[in-house]
Amino acid sequence: MSSVKKLNLGRGLQHLRQTWIEAGQTARSRITGTVRPGLPIDDHHLICRQIDSCLSALGGAVSARSRAASLGRVYLDLDLQGRRNFLRLLASDYAVRQEDLRLAIHSWLDVSRDSSVPQGRLTCEDVLRKILVSPRIRLLTQFNDLPEGVKFLVSMRAELLAMKGSDPDLNAFDREFKVLLASWFDVGFLELRRITWDAPAALLETLANHEAVHPIRSWRDIKHRLAAVDRRCYAFIHPQMPNDPLIFVWVALTSGIPDKIETLLSIQAPEVGPEDADTAVFYSISATQSGLDGVGFGSFLIKRVVERLSRDHKQLRVFSTLSPIPGFASWLKRAGSDTGQRAQYSTAVQAALEALDESGTLARIFSNRSWVRDLGAMESLHKPLSRLCAHYLINEKRDGVALDPVANFHLSNGAGIERLNWLGDTSKNGQSQAACLMVNYRYRQKDIESNHEAYHTDGQIARSKSVAGLLKD
Repeated sequence: MSSVKKLNLGRGLQHLRQTWIEAGQTARSRITGTVRPGLPIDDHHLICRQIDSCLSALGGAVSARSRAASLGRVYLDLDLQGRRNFLRLLASDYAVRQEDLRLAIHSWLDVSRDSSVPQGRLTCEDVLRKILVSPRIRLLTQFNDLPEGVKFLVSMRAELLAMKGSDPDLNAFDREFKVLLASWFDVGFLELRRITWDAPAALLETLANHEAVHPIRSWRDIKHRLAAVDRRCYAFIHPQMPNDPLIFVWVALTSGIPDKIETLLSIQAPEVGPEDADTAVFYSISATQSGLDGVGFGSFLIKRVVERLSRDHKQLRVFSTLSPIPGFASWLKRAGSDTGQRAQYSTAVQAALEALDESGTLARIFSNRSWVRDLGAMESLHKPLSRLCAHYLINEKRDGVALDPVANFHLSNGAGIERLNWLGDTSKNGQSQAACLMVNYRYRQKDIESNHEAYHTDGQIARSKSVAGLLKD
């Protein structure tokens, strides 16, 4: 019993100690005006004072930069909870002022009834435009002029994306934030740069850390991808983030369209001289800045690279990908287990599902490594799995676009489905994603725009005769 009392007393003293520490921090904060790392509600008035000072527009440009830099330093000194409290404060207290907006709308309605006085209506519209730029956006705009200010804002939005959930205020803030960044990261402002082995080490490390499809295995691996005569890497660079590629793509120059990723990635494989290559293969594309999610410059990267390669290597005739199919396993597991819904599929797809049932291998084709080594079992499923994969890529959609995210990216950019590759990726990841299948999306320069329009207007997906043939009964 005495030990229990000592334990309770110890816990009580620890709680009291923490209470006194917090009380001391609160007192020092009030005396010195220093914002505490967690930005508790008692310190909100301190941060609001700095925000309001930045928004006041007092003094010249030098003063404005100084105030913005000071606020930025405060934000960087906050801990994770403090930064989240800061973003919640901007979301709740620095949105568009509703009363100002209401008055401006009423004024516009009043003057718009009199069409003989257009100047009054135009003046009211100008007022409306200014009011609709929220104080928080005017605040964020001030960081644009600071050294690495754009990078600071990209990191800030990444934290907003991580915390916003379904909160309406935070989501409204994020929509404004995305529009602001989209205007600064318009593709017209970005430089397409070839990254080579002699690039700064920090930039090479960024490539290695953010490679999302085929991980960099060693420095020898990344050197091969950058320095081999048949390899290229291109990235979009923003002038205010010169050492931070926003998105990058790995390219291999080959003779013919490859069908196996292991061969393409092999360091030991013989190199193809650029003059002997007729095909450029985009085998991985990765973004580095989560704070730019939804800012759509990625869709222009491959188009710009195709233009660059066509100019630099006039002998190239084919532009293709060798791509994973990350959603196939999830879809097939659902389709295979839900036998009551099979009537919605074509006769050919139903027959393929039945062949899968009869083999009894659905439970192992995505995870059991012995299946990859069982050539007989694999070959018996070659045709049904290829047919099911073609159906998945072409017919399975969500909101009118391809269900598979990689397919949607390339089809949206104007590519067509060229070929499915059996045993294209026999790694554990390739097996778990798509039963070792991979796909080539082909970019035909003369068809890119028409494919893009047909896909977005009518949901039509361009595909080769061989892929279309897989769906025939």
